[in-house]
Amino acid sequence: MSENRKARREAAAPAAPQRTPGGGRPGAGAGSASRLAVRKTYKLYVGGKFPRSESGRVYEVTDAEGHWLANPPRASRKDARDAVVAARKAFAGWSGATAYNRGQVLYRLAEMLEGRREQFTTEVAEAEGLTQGAAAAQVDAAVDRLVWYAGWSDKIAQVAGATNPVAGPYLNLSTPEPTGVVAVAAPAEPSLLGLVSVLAPVVVTGNTAVVVLSEPAPLPGLSFGEVLATSDVPGGVVNLLSGSPAELLAPLASHRDVNALDLTGVADPAAATSLEEAAADNLKRVRRPEDVDWAADQGTGRMLAFLETKTVWHPMGV
Repeated sequence: MSENRKARREAAAPAAPQRTPGGGRPGAGAGSASRLAVRKTYKLYVGGKFPRSESGRVYEVTDAEGHWLANPPRASRKDARDAVVAARKAFAGWSGATAYNRGQVLYRLAEMLEGRREQFTTEVAEAEGLTQGAAAAQVDAAVDRLVWYAGWSDKIAQVAGATNPVAGPYLNLSTPEPTGVVAVAAPAEPSLLGLVSVLAPVVVTGNTAVVVLSEPAPLPGLSFGEVLATSDVPGGVVNLLSGSPAELLAPLASHRDVNALDLTGVADPAAATSLEEAAADNLKRVRRPEDVDWAADQGTGRMLAFLETKTVWHPMGV
C-alpha cells in the first residue's frame, strides 16, 4: 500500500523547472519547463536604503567584450547632497562608538562578504574581464583587507597618539580624532579590492563616507551596498554612488559639510588639481591620487590621513 501511495505522489508532483544557459524561456510550443532569469536591479546605497537616482537616469555597463551587463543608476548632484546629509547624520553615533565596536562591525562586514564570495567572484570577473580564479583572488583579498583594518581599530590611537614631554608642571596628551565626512573617489580597477582599500581606513577610524564608485565597473560596488545593509554598519556611515565622477566629485569637493577628500580614483591630473582647489575653499583635507599596488600591504597611511590630533594640557600638582 505504501508503494502505491508513493507512485501516486510522484505522478502528481510537478516537474522541476530547468534553466537554459542564457536564462531565457522558449515558447510554449517548445515543451520546455525552463523559466526566465530574474534580472538584478542595481540601486544606489544612501542612508542605509536603496534609492534610485532622483533624476531617474541610468547608463549602460558592459563586460570586457562589450556585452551588456546592466543599467545602474547615474547619480546626480542632488543624490550627492543627500548622501552628505546622511553621512553627517550618522557621524555622531559612529565616531562616538568605541574603537573596539567599530572593529567588530568591520569584521562582521568581512564575514558577510565571505558568505557571498561566489556572487562577487562572478561580478568582478564580468566587470573586469578576469578569469574566475583571478576574480576569486580579488574577493579573497578584499575580505582579508577588511579583517586587517578591523584589527587596527583599537590600535591606531597608540600609533597616532602620544604623551608629550613639556618643560613645566603640565601633562600633555595628543589623541587622534576622526575628521568627519569624507568624500572618496574609488579606483576604476580593481573594482572591489580598490573600493574596500579606500573605504575601510576611512570608516574604521570613525569617519563617515560618501563614495563615488568606479564608473566602468560599478556593479561589484553596488552589490557591496547589500553587504553593508545586512551587516552591522549603521545607515549613513557608508553611502555609495554610481555614475560620472566628473559630475559627482565637483559638488562634493565644494560642499561645506564635507571635511575631507580622497582623490585616489581620479586619473586625470588636471581634474584632481581642480577638485583640490575647490576643496581649499573650506580647508578640506585632501589625499591626492597616487600609483598604488593594491595587492601590497597598505600600511597605516590611509587611516592617518583622515585623523585630526587633539592636544590636551593638564596641570600637575607639586
